[in-house]
Amino acid sequence: MSDRAALLKGIRAWLVLFVVCLVLSGATAFPLVHELRWTEDLLRSLSVPEHLPALMHWIERVRHGLDTADADYPFLLYGTDWLAFAHLVIAVAFYGPYRDPVRNVWVVEFAMIACAGIIPLALICGPIRGIPLWWSVIDMSFGVFGVIPLYIVRSRIKRLEALAPYPAAVPAA
Repeated sequence: MSDRAALLKGIRAWLVLFVVCLVLSGATAFPLVHELRWTEDLLRSLSVPEHLPALMHWIERVRHGLDTADADYPFLLYGTDWLAFAHLVIAVAFYGPYRDPVRNVWVVEFAMIACAGIIPLALICGPIRGIPLWWSVIDMSFGVFGVIPLYIVRSRIKRLEALAPYPAAVPAA
């Protein structure tokens, strides 16, 4: 296997992993009410309330809020449907780098910027919305862990670009 083929295979494998995680992250935003009930039941069965009472209190509070919103204001949950949809749409954008990584490296770079943006969003909006700091740290970890495969992909794309220079992009009309 040539260096080019090996790089392309590795890029595509990392992109598939990233897209699968993005799709799963988005898809889990649709059934939030049910997922949180299942999570609460699971945590109780694992005796989490005795070991991590703050976590359990937070899960109960969020579940109560979602139950209330679902019962009295279901239109609020429509916002999380759009969040889920956005994850799915963003995942589709990665078809470009999958097909032609060098020409579409900007998608990967855009996603890296988005991962970095998670941190200030969590630090600013978390306190405004009453989110505990430790939960904001969990949210920020999505950006930190998300940028790792993207960095690897970008590095490999740059190596691929150096192996076989691509013609300059056609200027926009």
